[in-house]
Amino acid sequence: QVQLVESGGGLVQPGGSLRLSCAASGSFFSINTMNWYRQAPGKERELVASVTSGGFSNYADSVKGRFTISGDNAFRTVYLQMNSLKPEDTAVYYCNAQIRQIPSRSLRDYWGLGTQVTVSS
Repeated sequence: QVQLVESGGGLVQPGGSLRLSCAASGSFFSINTMNWYRQAPGKERELVASVTSGGFSNYADSVKGRFTISGDNAFRTVYLQMNSLKPEDTAVYYCNAQIRQIPSRSLRDYWGLGTQVTVSS
């Protein structure tokens, strides 16, 4: 019943901005980590950014200074603010989360279905 649903993708011009959202729904104990991955055609899926429930974040070198990841106070929704977008940012962006189950508290990975981001003039 746990689901991750992404939103906010679309077409944007180089230099523009987009904000992606990922909302977790259903029954679970807590979320440890939420991540954004991306995959371009013909390329391997790569980790773009991650944030923990304690607020610690990390970024791929290619997006440092341009992207910001954050979670809401309840840590059920994660955002990716993308500024100064480049054509090479074009990819399907996937939300991923490590979630503790009810009642076992064991960790399990969940993935969203992805949202397309296209940066083109």
